[in-house]
Formats: sequence, structure tokens, C-alpha cells
Amino acid sequence: MRATIIHAPGDIRVENVPAPKITASTDAIVRTVAACVCGSDLWSYRGVLPVAEPQPIGHEYVGIVEEVGSDVSTVRPGQFVIGSFVASDNTCPICRTGYQTSCRHAQWVNGAQAEYVRIPLADGTLVAVPEQPAEDLIPSLLALSDVMGTGWYAARAAEVKPGSTAVVVGDGAVGLCGVIAARELGAERIIAMSRHASRQKLALEFGATDIVTERGEEGVARVKELTNGIGADSVLECVGTQESLHQALRSSRPGANVGFVGFPHGSQIEGQELFFSHVGLRGGPAPVRAYLPDLIDRVIGGRINPGKVFDLTLPLDEAAEGYKAMAERRAVKTLLRP
Repeated sequence: MRATIIHAPGDIRVENVPAPKITASTDAIVRTVAACVCGSDLWSYRGVLPVAEPQPIGHEYVGIVEEVGSDVSTVRPGQFVIGSFVASDNTCPICRTGYQTSCRHAQWVNGAQAEYVRIPLADGTLVAVPEQPAEDLIPSLLALSDVMGTGWYAARAAEVKPGSTAVVVGDGAVGLCGVIAARELGAERIIAMSRHASRQKLALEFGATDIVTERGEEGVARVKELTNGIGADSVLECVGTQESLHQALRSSRPGANVGFVGFPHGSQIEGQELFFSHVGLRGGPAPVRAYLPDLIDRVIGGRINPGKVFDLTLPLDEAAEGYKAMAERRAVKTLLRP
């Protein structure tokens, strides 16, 4: 089969590799209908994370079940499925609290930018769509595999409530999906921090009420100005840098909550600043599996359309261009079709 392999920073190739096989009785093999490039994939592409040797890449996927192991009972061949980027049994004590990405038997999914992908712990990881979805729903269903679920977790972790004010730091796919989540959870005012006109337009379409173009302390000052000097009730941090985390914390009112889902790189929090802020902080890898049934219903019912974050669609063979376009900010998110 064809699969995307990262050889080194900036070096993405689509190569012929052996197709995956069932290796455990709890596995499923999924024929990929659509996959995509994640912002977190760019950390390796840009050389922020080391690439020691050539390796498969990609963790977002939707597709058709081709084969299941002997112990798989909740999905069957022929079903259209979506799964989280972390495989979980969905039955352990941690999963039952709603944190499947910290499952006691968790396994990270990788190699999904390919024609086929092996999904471990299929019963706890995959969710079948009630019927074969219409073609125009596939991008939005694909977004549920990571970015929409991650944006949803950011809003939940930030405790967005009806009538509240939320700030979204980051205008990538996760941040834009965070705007959707904040709207769905009832925020009355949603302040999106963005410097890019196309992303600002999409944020407003998704439900943002205000756009802040400033960053750092200027951005904090602008948020305070918009909130009568108080700060936001909830802040969704969707970047992962030192600057974005500080901007999120300082844009919050005392007693607010920050949901941080941007993968941290070199970011640190000074203990006394957090202590005296009275701000609550919660984050981590989003437990996408916990939200899939609800989000699938919202997509199929036409209530949300997160697939609009895909502004570039390419055949799998052109994956390298998809990475380059995102790295150069010519695309928000690239959808790949095997």
C-alpha cells in the first residue's frame, strides 16, 4: 500500500510499504477514506521534534472497516468508522471517568496517512457512523478524529458556560474548532485571537463575536479592554508556546479557567503568578473518544460543520505539498485522499 513517511525535517515521501495486518485479537484494519495533516505533525516536519529514522506519520482518519480480530464485537467489516488518535479500551477506571487518552492500556495511533491503518483496541476506539455518510459530510466527520474533539475538550476544560465570555488563543484548526465548541456550549461572547484574514473570516462564521489581532501583552490589554478591564471567564489555549500560554493566563479574570490543548514546547508557568491569579488550569491530550457519539450526531444533524477548516484537499501522493502549504501558512489544514 501507499503510506506517508517522514524521513527528516522537511522530507515527506509517499512510499510503498507492507499493508498492516491483524496482530492482536482486539485489532481492526481500516481502509482509509480520508486522512489529514495535523498541526502537531508540523513539529516533526519543522525539526522541533527529532526524527531519528524514517517513520510513518498521521493520526487522524475515517474509513471502512476491512477486517477485525476475533475479540472485536462493536464494529464489523463494511462499517464507516471514526476513531480517536489514541487507542483505548474504553472500560478501564480512567476511561470511565472520561479521560480515554490516559487509558491504562492506551496506544498512540500512527501511520494513518496511508491507504490502510491498523487500529488497536478497536472496540474501545472506533465509533461506527449509523450509515454510509454523504460525501459532503466526510471532511467534518474526519475533523472529529482530532481537531474538533480537541477544540471541544479545550472548551470543556475551560468550563465554558451559557452566557459566558470565552477567548480562543490560536487560529489553527483546533482554535477554530474551539470557537465552534464555545458557541455550542453557550458562550455569549467569543473573542478569537487571529492575525490572518481568512482565518478571522472562518472564526466569525463559526461563532466568534470579536477578533483580536494583537499578541502578547498587547493582546492581553485588548482582551481586558473588551471585557471592561476584568478578563474572560474561559480561555482556550490552542497553540502550546510560552507566549500563548502566558497570553491565555493573563487574559483570564480571577477565578476563570484555562483549557490548554496546544502541545507544550518550552512553555513554563511561574508558580506564584498562577497562585495569585486564582485561575484554574486543565489540559492534556483530548479524550476525543468521550465526545465522538455526541459530535457525530451534531455533524449528521447539520448543527456543526468543522470540515470547513480543511482549505486544501490533495491526493495522498501529494502529501508533501500538504505539509509544505501548512508550514508556510498557505493552508489551515490539508485533507488527504488515498
